[in-house]
Parts: sequence; structure tokens; C-alpha cells
Amino acid sequence: MTESINRAAILGTTSWGTTLAILLARNGINVTLLGRSDHEVGKLQENRSHFNLPDVTFPDSLKVMTASASTLDVPLLCVAVPSATMIKNLDSIRSLVSPNTLILSATKGFSEGQPKRMSELVNEILPDNEVAVLTGPNLSRELTEGLPGATVIATKSAKKELLLRAFHSETFRVYLEDDLVGAEFGGAMKNVIAIAAGIADSLTVGNNAKAALLVRGLAEMTRLGQAFGAKPLTFQGLAGAGDLIATAYSPLSRNRLFGEKIGNGLDASKALNEIGQTVEGLQSLTAVLVLGKEAGVELPICEELDLIISRRKSAREALISLINRDVNAVVR
Repeated sequence: MTESINRAAILGTTSWGTTLAILLARNGINVTLLGRSDHEVGKLQENRSHFNLPDVTFPDSLKVMTASASTLDVPLLCVAVPSATMIKNLDSIRSLVSPNTLILSATKGFSEGQPKRMSELVNEILPDNEVAVLTGPNLSRELTEGLPGATVIATKSAKKELLLRAFHSETFRVYLEDDLVGAEFGGAMKNVIAIAAGIADSLTVGNNAKAALLVRGLAEMTRLGQAFGAKPLTFQGLAGAGDLIATAYSPLSRNRLFGEKIGNGLDASKALNEIGQTVEGLQSLTAVLVLGKEAGVELPICEELDLIISRRKSAREALISLINRDVNAVVR
């Protein structure tokens, strides 16, 4: 085993993928950000910045190229693409990835159809590679601007200390965990609950009601995660409560903003069009409801949220339904 990771590739020129590339490059790692086309690569190389992070200049050790056998011949490959395209993206590089490359999934969500976690997809498509998951309260703009933050890397790999050293810095603190299931359920479900939080903001119900909503949402996350083997304590840390708080309150959160637009009367398609970026919580909601039914887990917030987004119930009616639930069901 090498003593450090000195080269890495990032699959996904999303804001988050670009942020990870910048963080690694700032730590002295030679990073290749993998673009989808020669045109995209050319624009990113020319501008040396991402259009969603225009004030942040790429470090010199960050290069932008398309995927190839040479650019993927690295100790670490981070995957930060939308969950809906994870299978397509992994399939496109399947023949190029060395079995010695550690795959780090930084995508928060579930696959379509019969829902699967992102690490499960990696295991299916790249069965010879070890996998890790990065999650937590990680708002791209704050991290690229050098504001302090913390994250969780969950893995059972013996290379976990190498991952810690690759990402850890004075402003970006990394904590290791071995509960991949909990990390991924927390990362996916907090986006769903953040949509509900945005709806609550649109109704100006106040911080007391919003706090109660988030506590109940955290309980739903924990119940469902446990049903699939997650450790309940995982949801009390950065991968659960920490990520939920940041996503539910920050004006930088696309999921919270989507909920606010829905609560103000826009339908889902118009809200998505105005935001102009992926809202992972929307697809995760569909997956969560499927998984909840499969496991026999009650998910009242998610169920009411589905009724709101499908316009079968108004946001205020759904809120009243939640408030009027049996008091003994509040945090169970």
C-alpha cells in the first residue's frame, strides 16, 4: 500500500464534483476533473473556474480532461454525478478502471426502478474495486470559499486512512465511519426532508414548527435506515442530523429552495426549471416511498410530501395532517 494518494480523478463536473477536485488539489494532489465532451473540457480549462462557482479559480494541479485509460489510471476515483445517471456513467468507464483504483461515491441518492444505494451500484458494475462513501453537511460554495466544514467517509477498506489524509485539512475535517448503509440513507433522505423544510418556510410556520418537522424527519430517516441494516447512531452525527440541518436551513440548498417554490404554488417542473440544477430529493422521495413500503416502515412526512408535489393535497392541508397525528407518533 502506498503511504499517500498523490493522484486522483473526479467523474462529474457538477458543482460538488468540482468542489471535491478543488479540495484535493489544494491538498497537493494532482487531480483530473473528467468532462463529458471536448467542448466542456475546453471551456473549463480556458476559464479555470466552474460556472456555478465563478469566483473560485482552479488550483494549478487541477486539470480538466475527458475519460480515458490514462486519466483513470489513478489510486482514487471520486464519482460525483447525479444519482439518475450513476449507472450510465459507471458503465461508460467500466473497461477503463483498474481494479486497484479505490472508488469514492460522493453522490447522495438512490437509483431509479428498484432503488439501490450508490455503493451497491459501484459493487455491481465495478465488482473488483473497493468502495467508499463521502457524505455530510457539505455545501459547495462554502467549502470552495475556504469556510470550515466537516464530512464523513464511510468505508470498510483498509485504505481509509489514505482517504482521510487526502481530504483532511485545517478547514475541511474528515471523520471515518464503517456504516455505508447509514451514511447513504442519511445523505439521500436529508434531501427529501429538506424539501419539506422548504415548504414549511414558504408557509412561514416559524422555527419552532420547523424544528419539530426536522426532528420527525430525522426519526423517519433513522427508522428506514435501520430497516436496511444501518446503525441508528449514524443518523445522530454528521451523516444524518448534521447534513439535514445544513440542507434544511441554508439558502444555498437546492432541495430546500425547491420545497419553498412548491409551497409557493409552483408545480414540480416549473420549480425545477427555475432552479436549473439537479434536485436529488425529488428522485429520492420516489425511492424512499418504495423502500418504506418494502420494509413496512411508516413515513408520514415523505407520504404527505408526495401528496403535495403531485398536487393531490395543498401544502397547508398536509401540514395540518402532520400536526394532527397521534402525539405518540411524533418521534418514533
